[in-house]
This record gives sequence, C-alpha cells and structure tokens, in this order.
Amino acid sequence: MTKFSDLNLNPKVLKAIAEAGYETPTPIQAGAIPAALEGKDVLGIAQTGTGKTASFTLPMITALARGRARARMPRSLVLCPTRELAAQVAENFDTYAKHVKLTKALLIGGVSFKEQDALIDKGVDVLIATPGRLLDHFERGKLLLTGVQIMVVDEADRMLDMGFIPDIERIFSLTPFTRQTLFFSATMAPEIERITNTFLSAPARIEVARQATASETIEQGAIFVKPTRRDREGSEKRTVLRKLIDAEGDKCTNAIIFCNRKVDVDIVAKSLSKYGYDAAPIHGDLDQSQRTRTLDGFREGKLRLLIASDVAARGLDVPSVSHVFNYDVPSHAEDYVHRIGRTGRAGRDGKAFTIVVPKDEKYFDAVEKLIQKEIPRVENPLKSSAPEDLAAPADSRAEPAKPERRSRPAKPDARRSETRSEPREDKPRDDRGRNARRGNDTVIGMGDHMPDFIARSFEERMAS
Repeated sequence: MTKFSDLNLNPKVLKAIAEAGYETPTPIQAGAIPAALEGKDVLGIAQTGTGKTASFTLPMITALARGRARARMPRSLVLCPTRELAAQVAENFDTYAKHVKLTKALLIGGVSFKEQDALIDKGVDVLIATPGRLLDHFERGKLLLTGVQIMVVDEADRMLDMGFIPDIERIFSLTPFTRQTLFFSATMAPEIERITNTFLSAPARIEVARQATASETIEQGAIFVKPTRRDREGSEKRTVLRKLIDAEGDKCTNAIIFCNRKVDVDIVAKSLSKYGYDAAPIHGDLDQSQRTRTLDGFREGKLRLLIASDVAARGLDVPSVSHVFNYDVPSHAEDYVHRIGRTGRAGRDGKAFTIVVPKDEKYFDAVEKLIQKEIPRVENPLKSSAPEDLAAPADSRAEPAKPERRSRPAKPDARRSETRSEPREDKPRDDRGRNARRGNDTVIGMGDHMPDFIARSFEERMAS
C-alpha cells in the first residue's frame, strides 16, 4: 500500500502530514501528487470527499519551498468557486506548510480591499481567490499574474454552474503559457471538457471513481410526500423533516439540511429553532462574518443542524457529518452527489435522506438516472401517525361530507291579513277556464260567474 513517504514530498511537508495524523493517501492523492511533482498538467476527476484539496496543496508546497515571491506577483494561484471553499483551501495550506516559510493571501468577497492589497504588495507565494474578487484586484492595477508558475482550478464543474467559465478563461489568458495547471472536477460536462482541451497540455488524467457516483459508505433514502393541500406543502415537509431527525435520535450527531432557495433556508432554520432544535442558516446573502461564525460553530460541534443553500454543497470539509437531509430535490442532478457527499467522508458511514413532493419527481428521476441506482424508499412518517401541527384530517383525500339540505319554511302569503280571525274558506276550482271545452251555451274564456248583462250582449250578437 502506498504511503505519503513514498511520494517524494518535501520532508517538512511529510512532517506536517504526520502531525495531522495522516499516513496513507487517498486514490486521487496517490495518482495526482506524483504527476504534479513531475511538473505535468493534471486533470483530476473524483467525487467530492475524496481528498482533492490535499492532492494539489501538497505538491504545490513542495514545489514552492524554494524561491521567493515578488511584490504584486504571486507564484501560484488557486481558484475556488465559493468563499467557504477558498477559506478551506487556505486552512489546508496553513496545516501542511507550517514548517515551510511560504506566504499566502486569501482574496474573497466580504473582506476589505485595503487588507488584501497590503498582503499582495508584500508578495505572496500562494494566492487563493474566487474569480470575481481576483479580477477586481487585477482591474484596479493591484495585481499581476505574469509570475504564476502553478495554477489550480478547483471544483470546475461548480464554476460552470455558477457562471464563472468566462472569468476562468480570461484568467487563464492573463497567466504565462508555461505555467503548470492542476484542474479538478467531480464531473466532466462538455464545457469543462472544452476548457481542459484548450488550456491543459497533455495532462495526466486521474479518475478514481465513475463520474457522478455517490460514495458506497452513504446510506440513502427517499421519502415521498403528497401534501394534503397545496398551501400546506411547506409546513408538511417541515413536519416530515422534524420526524426524520427525531427518528434518527442520537445517531444524528450533526447534519446539513439543503434547500434550493435562500428564502427556504431562512424559513426552515426559523421553524426548527421554534421547535427547539439547534439550527442556523448559511447562504450567499448573509454577511461573511456571520457565515464564518456559523461554519466555525458547526465544525467545532457547537451547532447541530446547518441549513444551507448550495453555496455549502461544495468544499465544506467537516469529516464527521453524520447526516444530510435534502429538504428539496436539487434541480441539477449533479448537485445531489455533492450534497450527500458532505457525509460519509474519509471512509466513515453516513446517511442521506431526500424529501420528494410531486412537483420534484422529475428532478428525482434525473438523480437516479445520473447515479445509475434506485434510491430506497422510506415510509412517510406522516402516514403512521398524525402530525401534531396539521389541521387536515387523517384521510385528506376523502371528500368532505355535504351538509344535509333543509327544506325552507313556506313564506306567508303577503296578501293575507295577519289579523284575519277565521280561516279562508276554500272554494271548488272552476275548471272551465282557458282549457274548457267549447259548447253552444258556453262563452269562451268566461265562467259561470259572468254578469248577466255581458252574457246577454254576447248572445244577441251571436244570434244575429
């Protein structure tokens, strides 16, 4: 079995690895590190949670151990799609380069330009940045990329999803043609394939798992929920979520709950807090300092439930996450793999549950098609017991009973006098009206009560 000591890394880097408690590299590390140390371009394809970050940080530190950076001209560049992932990469450099004198700068949004400019002016060996903030510094004339020797693109497929590909192409054009490029992605979309063909030179391709597969250490389950009413879909999904968490009990030491929309992140977080759960939200609209505090609390075990948008689906390295709950089915099937990849990391067991409502079934079908596996169905907990906060009856599909029709009381005849003391005498109806038969002694349209003078005048006229 390959060990880190077999990979020709700098002795000071090996010392830091040993102090961190690692001895054996993961498959992506064992494949990528030797090729990177030889100066080759690397195309790494591996599912999330396989140790891609160390597969480029370790050879970079070894290669940069000699030399010195010049002002405003970083020697290496690492591009990350999100602030959280960039901050995690920076932490990895701190861990593995603590015995090597290397300087670094972290360029992300939400932090003062002035502080970042001060670091760049001194010169940095490693520059870790999100694409937007990096280009902001370049356009302000505070940064030159002509000294970049090693360039890393991490989570390239996520860059594609977030619309960063034009920025990536521009940044590539600003760096030297002779640079070494380390390119990592969990999936290989056609657009990603085009970029690698354009900007990588005869790369060593390391693919340690079939594209878009979930780790075998993750137990998956899907709960199909049919709301009793359309306007109660959200509340019933939140009830199902609470029952799933309760059913796991102490086995759910901590969990990440993913929502598709930022507004739902806030709603779910507030709902769980209302019911006494230790929960907090994280998404792109929150202040960076608040996001950092929330993540630190989750990593340190002070926060049990982290409700997140997909900003945290990639790069959140908390090895001991026990559960992942998909409150929504992701609209992009690839995101499912990255979401549930937050659990079951480093060989640990994990569980991932997905709540599916009728409108999301087409997305769920796409997920099963992508991972080429049927996700086991889990019984809806609302069927076994009536939820405490649902007003709908147990069988919500039953048609409500119609109220018994009552006969209206007859209205009194307005023409009758209320002061009449005696009942009106009923008289036999004369049926000789308009339907009466014609006769010689009968006048059409008249009854026996016709006055005599009228009858005589008619008779005289008829006789004449």
